[in-house]
Amino acid sequence: MARTEDPRTAPPIRWGIIGAGGIAAQFAQNVAQHTRAQVVAIGSRNRDRAERFATANHVPTAHTSYRDLVEDPRVDVVYVASPHSEHHNHALQAIKAGKHVLVEKAFTRNRAEAQEVFDAAAAAGVFVMEAMWTRFLPHVAALHQVIDNGEIGEIVNLRADHGQFFAYDPKHRLYAPELAGGALLDLGVYPISWAHDFLGVPSAVHARGQLTETNVDGQVSVIAEYGPRQLATMFTTLWAKTPTTSSISGTEGHVRVAGDFYGPTSFRVTRRDGRVWTFDQPVPKGLQYEAAEVSRCIAAGKTQSERMTWQSTLDVMATLDEVRRQIQVAYPGEQL
Repeated sequence: MARTEDPRTAPPIRWGIIGAGGIAAQFAQNVAQHTRAQVVAIGSRNRDRAERFATANHVPTAHTSYRDLVEDPRVDVVYVASPHSEHHNHALQAIKAGKHVLVEKAFTRNRAEAQEVFDAAAAAGVFVMEAMWTRFLPHVAALHQVIDNGEIGEIVNLRADHGQFFAYDPKHRLYAPELAGGALLDLGVYPISWAHDFLGVPSAVHARGQLTETNVDGQVSVIAEYGPRQLATMFTTLWAKTPTTSSISGTEGHVRVAGDFYGPTSFRVTRRDGRVWTFDQPVPKGLQYEAAEVSRCIAAGKTQSERMTWQSTLDVMATLDEVRRQIQVAYPGEQL
């Protein structure tokens, strides 16, 4: 069975973080506990928030200006963990300063913004990657090997869901159009990127959604077609904690991936011939695997990851754009 490299074997590197929210704190802790890298600086426009983050996560420097963060000579790579609406601008700032960049998912608001970031990275010769941590986890590597080995035959259907409950608050980032809120970009990106990872780019996408009082998507169902014999069905919502599981069914059997499918977990293979077995190799946390990928790629002089290429991100963004077009969700100043 395929094994993922230990993140502690990745070369050390120095991180700076833009945004002092929950995912940034998880990233800082995972890096500190499970890699040889260091988080050396945090950037937030709120001084108290920056200093609290630095103290809580043992980060030596707190910047109250994003410009100061990206220009900090001790920072090798910038992790952009701000709201979706800011990813494009913050990534471009870091690239302009000559820094490598890891951008939280969804990468930008839309495909056009993502293309601008990658064009700038190509011109500057720096590494950029979307922080779709799922692609680097051990159970995903093992699942790809199972499928590549023909254990479940030709894939016929993939199903995945990701829903979390968020009480309505028009000021919360997930309900705020100006912050590119909604279920799709924050939660639905996981099942959609999952389908892209195992099935590729769909030939057609069909979406239905229901909007919140602030006119961002509250929940969305998506069916993606992949030729005459493959469908993917995906669901996301802000209004309920769903099982967050996935199943992949093929002509010779099926796989059930336990929740949360997008984080470190197990899966069960059931073959048509009656054979059943389970992959279960627990690992702590999980964000250290994407951090290690960044370190290895930068050390090797690469500008993109072979596992999460720029084209992969652009393809996912194109699907997200099409879904939003169909459910009629656009953000301020945006045209889809």
